[in-house]
Amino acid sequence: MRHRMIVALILATAAIDPASAQPSDNARGGVSTETQDRVGGSLDDSLVWNLLGLLGLVGLTGMWRSTDNDGYTDDPI
Repeated sequence: MRHRMIVALILATAAIDPASAQPSDNARGGVSTETQDRVGGSLDDSLVWNLLGLLGLVGLTGMWRSTDNDGYTDDPI
């Protein structure tokens, strides 16, 4: 009986549509947001920023310090 109730509750919550996170454009009077204007009217230069970020992350690997610590003792400072 308890398992049937849990399964019924799970199925009921799965069947309910989630609430909309933001209202539609019609609710705002058709005015687009600043983000929609920026994304819609500019060139797609995200590849340049993604490659720059990747280069920065690769550069961080040079700061990695090698150690002979076996994990059982503290690493000397």
